[in-house]
Amino acid sequence: MKIIIYVVAGLFFLISMALFFAHGRTRHPGLLLMGITYGGSAVLAILLMHWWPLVVGFVLVWVLRMLGLEPGSKEQ
Repeated sequence: MKIIIYVVAGLFFLISMALFFAHGRTRHPGLLLMGITYGGSAVLAILLMHWWPLVVGFVLVWVLRMLGLEPGSKEQ
C-alpha cells in the first residue's frame, strides 16, 4: 500500500508542478489554486502515509473545476 501512495502522490506532485508552470505563463488564479491543492495533498499523503489526503485533494480539485476556476471554462 505504501508503494501505491508514493506513486499516486508523485503523480499529484508532477501535476502540481505542471499547473504551477502553466500559472506562470497564463497568470490564471484557478491554476494556482489547483496546483496548491494537488501539491498539498501529495505532501500530506506522504507525511501521514495514508490514502485519504489524495482522495480529498482530488475531490477539492473537482470542486474548483465545477466552480469554474479552470482556464477553459469561460461561460460569461
